[in-house]
Amino acid sequence: MGTGTTMRAVRLHAFGEPEVLVYEEVPRPVPGPGEVLVRVHAAGVNPLDWYARQGFPNLPRDRRPPWRPPLVLGSDVSGTVAALGGPDTGWRVGEEVFGLVRFPGLSSGYAEYVVAPAAALARKPASLGHLEAAAVPMAGLTAYQFLHRYLGYAGGGPAVVNGAAGGVGHFALQLLRLARAEEVVAVASGRHEEFLRGLGADRFVDYTRTPVAEAVHDADLLFDTVGGPDAHRLLPALRRGGRVVPVYLGDYRPQRAAELGVVLHEGLWQVRSSGADLAELAALLADGRLRVALDSTYPLPEAAAAHRRAERGHIQGKIVLRVRE
Repeated sequence: MGTGTTMRAVRLHAFGEPEVLVYEEVPRPVPGPGEVLVRVHAAGVNPLDWYARQGFPNLPRDRRPPWRPPLVLGSDVSGTVAALGGPDTGWRVGEEVFGLVRFPGLSSGYAEYVVAPAAALARKPASLGHLEAAAVPMAGLTAYQFLHRYLGYAGGGPAVVNGAAGGVGHFALQLLRLARAEEVVAVASGRHEEFLRGLGADRFVDYTRTPVAEAVHDADLLFDTVGGPDAHRLLPALRRGGRVVPVYLGDYRPQRAAELGVVLHEGLWQVRSSGADLAELAALLADGRLRVALDSTYPLPEAAAAHRRAERGHIQGKIVLRVRE
């Protein structure tokens, strides 16, 4: 624990492998107008974090965020309001909150304290601990906003979730069921079948054994959390007029998609901080209609170990850092 003007955080001073993440003392932030200081109890680990740690080598240079070391990573937090930046934040000191902080943008959540815009936060459901709550914001909002804000999804025919066991995927699967998709097909490796059926998947496809396009036909929607160079191989699973929602960059071969009559929702749309949307998810979490899964947890000083776990892949749910034990 730092002094009254400092705190402990995980910071990187150069891009690189997980070992560049250093647990050290840094200045404690001060909230400004419309902001609150959150004492962080837990911080979620997201793909954005390890991409940023490496300097975003997976993005074209002209699309890389202008972030430069030293950096404190982390956008998902759960904790308690420690101080207010003014009288009109709508929050009180001591309230339990969670949120996706300042996204798109640099958030600095791998720390004992973080400053957040008041509008980015939602009240933490009493039924969730801080570890579970910190696992929700980016992944849950990505699934929710893509389906309801971007697509205006209101149900339909069979829907496929590729990468269904991961953070975004396991939320998308459940939200599609809640939105009354006719059938939800979960795609993941075989070790995740029991987990995904427990979340409500109607069908399961082990992509290591059967190509998705052989197992699925005439799908109405493909929610693809994987992307990559082989993304186009999923296209034949869709009906004419079916839609592809890519969460990450992928080679969907637009000409081939057009030949198949598949609609590609490609573009620069991305998740964004929203306490109002997160409150919608909180209501679903509070009464058990939506569940959050934890793959693993690590103490904040062991953030490098959390990143190494992430890079091994086959994650089931989310990885979370324990900031306040």
